[in-house]
Amino acid sequence: MTDREKIHTGQIYFSMGDELMTEQLAYLDKMDEYNATPRIRYREREKMLSGMFAEVGEGCYIESPFYANWGGRHVHLGKGVYANFGVTFVDDTHIYIGDYTMLGPNVVIATAGHPIDPDLRRKALQYNLSVHIGKNCWLGAGVIVMLGVTIGDNTVIGAGSIVTRDIPSGVVAVGNPCRVLREIGEHDREYYWRDRKIDPEWLA
Repeated sequence: MTDREKIHTGQIYFSMGDELMTEQLAYLDKMDEYNATPRIRYREREKMLSGMFAEVGEGCYIESPFYANWGGRHVHLGKGVYANFGVTFVDDTHIYIGDYTMLGPNVVIATAGHPIDPDLRRKALQYNLSVHIGKNCWLGAGVIVMLGVTIGDNTVIGAGSIVTRDIPSGVVAVGNPCRVLREIGEHDREYYWRDRKIDPEWLA
């Protein structure tokens, strides 16, 4: 099995081979072009995203600059996904993000890891594990999601959290390492922040 074939298997591989680097650099050039394209040319930017990412649903918007190891080549976006400024996709293997999920500024989603053994790291060896983020999630500013993690639907991850393990659906989770704080419930359908009530017009 070649190194190119290993990148989606979780096996250790050599990440600096000529074949891999040539392909990766071509996608990085597309990312640079997107980041340099003015926002006023939003229709053009939409087409560019569709040509860069593995999948892009309707109504997705990625603020620039964004960063990705493979220029988004292994990122799968559902519809209505929004990513704020400075998002980083370490997309050495697949990242799946569900419909209507929002990513705050400077969120990092990482799929790549390196062996703990320093002799192996010196050989530029790495392994990749995919990340799955559900539908209608909100990841606050500065959240880091580590390789192999799954986050369930409708979940909120508090700003600055580092997610090292799976998080279930329908919860608020915070911290380093990120842990479930509470379930999302009736209180959240009445109040949008602390003691601030939701206007009934938004509940119709």
